[in-house]
Amino acid sequence: MLREAEFADCTSLWYSSNYVYMAQMKSREDVVFAAIYKPLSGESPLWDFPEGALYKHEAAAYELAKLLGWPFIPPTVVRDGPMGIGSLQLFIRHDPQSHFFVQREQPELVPQLQRMSVFDLIANNADRKGGHCLLDGEGVIWGIDHGLCFHSQYKLRSVIWDWAGEPVREDWLEEIERAAQAVACKAEEARPLFALLSDSEAGALLRRAQQLLRDRIFPMPGPNRHYPWPLV
Repeated sequence: MLREAEFADCTSLWYSSNYVYMAQMKSREDVVFAAIYKPLSGESPLWDFPEGALYKHEAAAYELAKLLGWPFIPPTVVRDGPMGIGSLQLFIRHDPQSHFFVQREQPELVPQLQRMSVFDLIANNADRKGGHCLLDGEGVIWGIDHGLCFHSQYKLRSVIWDWAGEPVREDWLEEIERAAQAVACKAEEARPLFALLSDSEAGALLRRAQQLLRDRIFPMPGPNRHYPWPLV
């Protein structure tokens, strides 16, 4: 539906640094649903990220999560819209008052947050704010805003450092190893990811995954600024 539905309406979200739109979509079967549209034409240039890549990174994060078998990123595609090509992500209904700093106090939610922090290390997420962790009505935490990921240089900035240095679960490491092998071999299941990343970005992703498999611990803060701003 994301790839084929028509844009029925598009409303700008004024508080975003880049142009972001809440889109009302209508499928061929007349199903109406909401999605977040981030066009290339609305991206603000950044000195430390390649120009015109943020919308691709949004979709690449979804494809990486699929490759890992970790379905915590809303379905995201690249397609044309009213303002040109960009990313289109299914909107998740959530509790806006529940962000990371609230969720981490609920023991039943902790494993989801831990896995997200491992994902952010592999994806090299430079902008994991507390408000990028959305809690839906079923108790599932969804991660959003992955435009600032996949840089070939270390850029990890996150609010999720609570488990730094502790061992990562073995089943997650096994899933990471399978995904890393698929990337290393350029397997069929990894092709959607390669289509969205440059060669240097894909190579750096593989090296980060391999390093994590050697260290087997949750990410540690780096030498530079390791918190995003604002925190939420």
